[in-house]
Amino acid sequence: MDSGPLSTIRNILLWSLLAGSAGTLLELLLIGHDEMATQFAPLVLLGIGILASAWTLIAPRPAAIRTLQILMVVFVASGLIGVVLHYKGNEAFELEMSPSRAGLSLMSKTLTGATPVLAPGSMCLLGIVGLAFTHRHPALGSPGNFSSKEEQA
Repeated sequence: MDSGPLSTIRNILLWSLLAGSAGTLLELLLIGHDEMATQFAPLVLLGIGILASAWTLIAPRPAAIRTLQILMVVFVASGLIGVVLHYKGNEAFELEMSPSRAGLSLMSKTLTGATPVLAPGSMCLLGIVGLAFTHRHPALGSPGNFSSKEEQA
């Protein structure tokens, strides 16, 4: 299967994904990020991410790896959507407070508003970590896998 430095890197990536997902889920629960359906979505995704990471850790078989790959693409998409939603929420609040605000002034206030606009980017980061873990994973048995010489380089 997977051995040497690449195996070590994969283990670090998978454990980072697991810890990052658990930590982000805990943080969102602690701040009460569950008032609307759109806020509940990352909680569900992170929970599924923890289960999929654990499944992959316990049994790194093709089904687990493919499930994780698909889920990580959804993580990245949800992070991008979250950034837009946070921005739009801050923008609506700023316009409610100062309806005449526009241009760079509005954008500046929106980016530094009460809701951290870039916080959902952590979902993107977790997704990229997961995708890095699954990239050319030996359990997938794809023809593009590294040979043992390339793996050691």
